[in-house]
Amino acid sequence: MAKPLSDQQIMIAKRRKARHYAMQALYQWKMSHSSLNKIEAEFRTDNDFTKVDSEYFAELVHQVPAELDVIDAAIAPELIDRAIEEVNPVELALLRMSVYELKARLDVPYKVVINEAVALAKKFGAEDSHKFVNAVLDKVANNLRAAEVAAEK
Repeated sequence: MAKPLSDQQIMIAKRRKARHYAMQALYQWKMSHSSLNKIEAEFRTDNDFTKVDSEYFAELVHQVPAELDVIDAAIAPELIDRAIEEVNPVELALLRMSVYELKARLDVPYKVVINEAVALAKKFGAEDSHKFVNAVLDKVANNLRAAEVAAEK
């Protein structure tokens, strides 16, 4: 018989699902230019949100676009071989969401942010997009969370 999940494990699973849907919503926002409220409502209607941290989902969906200039300014210098406009839309949604988390959600360890983004890149991105996402986020984390990164080494 399986051991029941702890409260922390449940919260982690709900956050993971929130990121999953938020990345898709941010991708949809970029591609369709629909309103964020409409996209959020569609996701809540079309998906079972009982196992989703819905507050976290809403924060990501609304705060990433609200802080887009600052987020993109953190990403752009780390894109060695391309402009931000040339980044694959799935990768861009992941990078933007993750950079927001690195900047605004200090309660989430930087390694968790990166690992979650890499897992989503493997699921939704092109063949090697997880390597690109990992490399960019490693650099951004070194800039935004230098003390935390240094403490880990």
